[in-house]
Amino acid sequence: MKEKPSDKVVDGAKCKVIGGVHEGKSGKVTDIKTSKTGHITITVVQSNGVRFKTLAKNVVVLKN
Repeated sequence: MKEKPSDKVVDGAKCKVIGGVHEGKSGKVTDIKTSKTGHITITVVQSNGVRFKTLAKNVVVLKN
């Protein structure tokens, strides 16, 4: 079953990337911004401290 992107991306939420370049990675959501074109971008911080940026449509929020 394919997971659906989440509309409820909030700062500090645990998430898993389900699409794009960083597919399969997971971490905590930080730095939520909306670009000039209307796309929501987020920074994900992995447990080892590595950060990467991705689109919110490419992540699903995990339940705690």
